[in-house]
Amino acid sequence: MPQQQTNTIMEIDFEKSGGLVPAIVQDADTRNVLMLGYMNEEAYRKTIETKKVTFFSRSRQKLWTKGETSGNFLNLVSIKSDCDNDTLLVRVHPDGPACHKGTDTCWGEKNEKNPLLFLSELQDFIEKRHEEMPEGSYTTSLFKDGLNRMAQKVGEEALEAVIEAVNGTDDRLIYEASDMFYHLIVLLTGKGLRIEDIARELTERHSAGWKKH
Repeated sequence: MPQQQTNTIMEIDFEKSGGLVPAIVQDADTRNVLMLGYMNEEAYRKTIETKKVTFFSRSRQKLWTKGETSGNFLNLVSIKSDCDNDTLLVRVHPDGPACHKGTDTCWGEKNEKNPLLFLSELQDFIEKRHEEMPEGSYTTSLFKDGLNRMAQKVGEEALEAVIEAVNGTDDRLIYEASDMFYHLIVLLTGKGLRIEDIARELTERHSAGWKKH
């Protein structure tokens, strides 16, 4: 399995490619690839020590810390090595554009987060509530009320969404649908299921060979 760490040194095969390994830089939050650089052992160690991503410049033949002149630092979150220990996946929190041309990525793409990823993060948060059950939390109260109440709330919010769809505004439909999704995720958590389970089911249904049960 690849390793992930930010404060210890991994075994990396720098010699395989003449002392350098490619370092793929990915935004830890959006999951978008920002750029590709190269590290020698010194650059790798400096990245670990300073938590600022440092590369080896092949054109200038020296180390350079991304952002040292622009201020657009890449703040280290984690590093993983691949199965051959000769390529790095560097996850970061960028301070600004990753490309020297001023774009978010070196491919000219916007570094925007897919809003759908938040559904998984929301369930992570709800699962934490389920584990800790803090007093005063509405989510805690739902878990305490049990599965029947959780299921009832999904039905109530679904009905509210239907009403807004027929007689309300788009903004109110979005509001009520958000309530419905939240309560559905709470119900799934109470059943030990994940929102990804629904995504997998829908993916299977989208395939040409899927047959309705």
